[in-house]
Amino acid sequence: MSLHFELVTPEKLLRSEEVHMVVVPGTEGDFGVLEGHAPLMSTIRDGNLEIYKAGATTPETIRIEGGFAEVNEKGLTVLAEKAG
Repeated sequence: MSLHFELVTPEKLLRSEEVHMVVVPGTEGDFGVLEGHAPLMSTIRDGNLEIYKAGATTPETIRIEGGFAEVNEKGLTVLAEKAG
C-alpha cells in the first residue's frame, strides 16, 4: 500500500510521488497520514514535513511555511506558502 503525496507552492508543483507515510506539522499538532486515512483538512504551521518512503527507517524532511493540508480519496496534498 502506498499514499499518493503532492507538495505544491504558489510557484509550482514540487513533489508528486507514492510514499509510505507523511508527518505534517498541523497547527493543532503533528499528524501522520497513511494510505486509507480519513478525509481531513488542516492548516499548517511552520515546520518540517517528514516523508517516509517504503522500507525507509529515517524520513526525508522538507521545511515548509504556512498553508493547508488536505487528505482525500486521492491521497495527501500539501499546499505550502513556502517550501524548501
